[in-house]
Amino acid sequence: MKAFAELSEQEILALAISAEEEDARIYADYAEGLKGAFPASAKVFAEMAAEENEHRRQLIETYRSRFGEHIPLIRRHDIRGFTRHEPLWMVRPLGLERVRKQAEALEFEARRFYERAIARTSDAGVRKLLGDLAAAESSHVSLAQRLGDELLTADARRAEEETRRRMFVLQVVQPGLAGLMDGSVSTLAPLFAAAFATHATWETFLVGLAASVGAGVSMGFAEALSDDGELTGRGHPWLRGAITGLMTTLGGIGHTLPYLIKDFGTATTLAVTVVLVELWVIAWIRSRYMDTKFLRAAFEVVVGGLIVFAAGILIGSA
Repeated sequence: MKAFAELSEQEILALAISAEEEDARIYADYAEGLKGAFPASAKVFAEMAAEENEHRRQLIETYRSRFGEHIPLIRRHDIRGFTRHEPLWMVRPLGLERVRKQAEALEFEARRFYERAIARTSDAGVRKLLGDLAAAESSHVSLAQRLGDELLTADARRAEEETRRRMFVLQVVQPGLAGLMDGSVSTLAPLFAAAFATHATWETFLVGLAASVGAGVSMGFAEALSDDGELTGRGHPWLRGAITGLMTTLGGIGHTLPYLIKDFGTATTLAVTVVLVELWVIAWIRSRYMDTKFLRAAFEVVVGGLIVFAAGILIGSA
């Protein structure tokens, strides 16, 4: 994958053309999927598709005047820093709330792309067009307002508050949750394998500590290197990496600390209790911030945790 900073002016315009075409087709699919149950909302997305097609036409005209007829195929998934969105447009029936949120994310990402692209171009005409497109994305009426009569309740948060919440989820909750889940679950097998193999609390503590720190370092670097945050708005990569790494370590340390207790039975009972608390916290966070029903989140997390927990005991008892 190529970094956005490595793109030439020609490549930036080609990428903008393909991005506008893709967004137009996504919005058209939204309109098609919603027209049965939500005809007014479908009309909104059809208008958005038409607007994206007009942006694409303007970009193509500018590209032809600068670089000729051939437009290289450069797509967002070829460039590091773009979010890989869940293909909701392929799902039937479409859920209006999820579609609204994803459309807002696409608009936000498009605006950030044009703002970054302006700094990478020198031609006055290109800069003006990119600036106009960035302004168009910024001036879009919030979908929460455009679809308000069908979707929003009287106590809906203001658009600014919702934006801040989305950024908090993107920059803090998602990396922290990924780390907490990995730390809480991935360290269960080595910790309890060591516990039941040795029945020695201090040695078990050392194994759990090593697994927690190792997982934290690994997850932290993986998150920091996965996305520079320039286009997605997910924040500074090293900050996200630090959040992920610390939460991963914390997730493993929680059920490791009980093995500082010398009595094996007491330490193990307390460790199992901590594990159950950790899994409940993970399920609650997913339910609170990730639009997942609590019972479903709890079921998914607990099943995964129990499988790893059982594997550790079986291996340690072999």
